[in-house]
Amino acid sequence: MANALQQLIRERLDRKGWSYGDVARRGGIPRSTVHHLATTDRVVRMPQSTTLEGLSKGLELPLDTVRRSAAEACGIHVYGSPAGQDPEGTTRPADPEVDLLIASLQKLSADDRRHVTALVESLLDRTPKK
Repeated sequence: MANALQQLIRERLDRKGWSYGDVARRGGIPRSTVHHLATTDRVVRMPQSTTLEGLSKGLELPLDTVRRSAAEACGIHVYGSPAGQDPEGTTRPADPEVDLLIASLQKLSADDRRHVTALVESLLDRTPKK
């Protein structure tokens, strides 16, 4: 059975009548990258942001759609982070990087999660207050 990213790419190619090369040219990424992502059964790690952006452009799909399919193909569940207001009252868009971080934490051991928590706390403590 195809993974979510394979399905997304194949459905788009079939619907539009495009080739891997067509997507690659439009997205500014190598044809071999498009082919690999469309044919590999198991995506071992999340593709780089530039690859996802190029694939999004090449497939003419929203980046979030491509990013979510890639995350699912890697076995990462991406939680939605709806747009809303931050504590200062300014509107903020949904943040896919936050979604990916949250989902990735589930894959860590309890000990590793404690290390990540300590790192985040230390980063927050050193951030200058406004």
